[in-house]
Order: sequence, then C-alpha cells, then structure tokens
Amino acid sequence: MENFDIRLIKTVLGVDSFYLKCIVGFVGSFLLTFLTIPKIIRVSYKKNLMALPGDRSSHIKRTPNLGGISIFYSITIMSSICAYELFSAYIFLFSAIIILFFIGLMDDILVVAPDKKFYAQIATALMISIGSNVRIGNFFGILGIELLPYWFSILFTVFVFILLINAYNLIDGIDGLASGVAILVSIAFIWTFWRLGEINYPMIVLCLTIIGSLSAFLIFNFSKKYKIFMGDTGSMIIGFLLSFMGIKFLNLFLLLSSSGIPIYHLQSAPVIVIAILIIPIIDTLCVFSIRIYKRKSPFAADRNHMHHRYLHLNLNHKQVSLIMVLENAFVITVAYLFRHINIHFLLIIIISLGLIFSFLPILILKLNKYKL
Repeated sequence: MENFDIRLIKTVLGVDSFYLKCIVGFVGSFLLTFLTIPKIIRVSYKKNLMALPGDRSSHIKRTPNLGGISIFYSITIMSSICAYELFSAYIFLFSAIIILFFIGLMDDILVVAPDKKFYAQIATALMISIGSNVRIGNFFGILGIELLPYWFSILFTVFVFILLINAYNLIDGIDGLASGVAILVSIAFIWTFWRLGEINYPMIVLCLTIIGSLSAFLIFNFSKKYKIFMGDTGSMIIGFLLSFMGIKFLNLFLLLSSSGIPIYHLQSAPVIVIAILIIPIIDTLCVFSIRIYKRKSPFAADRNHMHHRYLHLNLNHKQVSLIMVLENAFVITVAYLFRHINIHFLLIIIISLGLIFSFLPILILKLNKYKL
C-alpha cells in the first residue's frame, strides 16, 4: 500500500498547512462553481443546450443541464492544487476523470448510446483498479470469504465502480437529491478518514472540494430563475469519486504492520461503506428488481425510483431530498454505532433499513387510503 509523504509545512500565515489546504480547497471550489455556472447557463440558453422534460422527468420545462462542467472544473483545479498527492500516488485518477467528463459532456449535448458510456466506465474502472491498484481485494469474512484472487478482485472492482457510478446517476432525478447525498457521503468519509490518521489527509481535502462545488451548485439547482442540472457529466464524475473513496476506505483496513498485523481493524468496514452509500445502492437494487419482475429491461426508464414514491406523497423536491438525505444519515449512524457486532447481522440491519425507507411512501399511501 502506498505511503504519502505528508510533511505538514509547519505553519503558513499561522495556520497549519493541512487546514489551509482544507480551507482553500473548499472555498476555492465553491467560488469557482458559483462564478462559472451563470456563464454556463447563459451559453446553454443561447445555444439551446437544454434537458427536455419527458416521461421519466420530474420537471416540466426545458432546463440547462451542463452544471457538470463547472463541477468538473472546480474539483479538478482545487484538488490538483490542494490534494496534489492523490494525483501523484494514483497516476490514472486524473485521466479517468477526464474520460468520464468528455463522455458525459457528449451525452448531455448529443446523447451518447448507452453501450458507449458503459465502455467508458469499464475503461476508467480498469485504469484505476489495475493502473493505480485501487481495488477490492478482500471481503472481510462476508459469506466466509476473505482474500480474493487478483483477477477476481479486478473484475469485482470494475463491477462495483460501474454499479455505483450508475446508481448515483439514477438518483439524480429531482432537485438537490444527488448533490445532497454526495455532500453527506463526503462528510461521512471525512469523519472516517480523519479518525484514521494523517495518511488520509489528501482524501479529506478531496472530499472538501466536492462539498464546496456541490454546495454552490445547489444554490442554482434549487433556483427557479437560474436553475441548472448537473447532467451525466456531473453525476458520473461524482459517482466515480465516491466509489474511489469507498474503495480507498476499505483498503485502509488491509494495511499491515511490519509484523503482518493489521494497522486498523474493523471487520464491518464493507458494511460501513454500504451504509454510507445506501440511498443510491438500495434505489438501484429495488428499481432493477421491479423492472425484472415486470419482465422489462433493467435499464428501461420508468418512475419507480425511491424519490418518485416520495413525490406521490405531495412533497416538493426540497422536502423529498431532505427526507432521503436524513434517512441516509440515520443508516450511517446505525452502522457506526453497531460497527462491532457480527458483520452479517449488521449487513441485514442496514439492507433492511434501506428497504424500509424505500417502500415507506407506499405504506403511508395505503394507510391513508385505508383511513379514507
């Protein structure tokens, strides 16, 4: 496992250099996104680069959908300045982001065939898993499986990347949900990385650049006059980075001391990651299961997503997004509080909570109908 030579440059202007990087990364990312989105909106209207309402959409008018350009711009610039150690340690990280940016941009402007997006996602997952050795190499005892063969760990890592990138893309259906979930996930990773020491400081800075960019994006995403969507450009990049951080978190518990003893020990680490990403994971599993049950393609567009069910309760986008983010936060809290119990029992608890929150709106509607 790689080692970062993190020498905190004692102090800069009286502030520890790590904290300075955190502040500059967050503020810089926020400002870059906040200042560039109005220009992207202006160009979108001039060139008629809009997302059109459709059967699957929860919006009723044409809206600019190139917010991902600003998200990409701010995160890559600020992370390369304030968390440059990541790009030297993981030499394919920046290249993978670039590929996803261009394939996402082409899809937002011209509409790209699903198979081409799929190939791009496979390529980026292979680059980061093989080229940068960021892979899932251990199941931590789930189903009695621990160390994975190298070839299988690569295949499984590619599968996880593709699943999470698309899962995050699928929840980007209403205002604030994808951004709110990503901000919460980044905060959860900041907490876990912080507790595990200085080796993770660049990851913390990366999380802060994501939070800064998405916080500025939310201002426009919720705006009625200057509304914009992140589009596939933004959702694929953020989904990829969240997947990267989740796998990096798992790898921390595979670090061994010189005597071969794990430096950190938390058998439930995979379940913690599932809990952190529970909303996109459970939504994707439920949607795909419903489509297969109805003998439809798992990739066919419909309105069976978790956020659609909450909208049926006559809630607006802000309310639904807030509820789902709070549900995600609750699941994370439960996973953290019970992290030392049996891994299989904890996994059952986390998946059960995800399913309960996913189908809760249907239960509420049925109860209200019964009362009437």
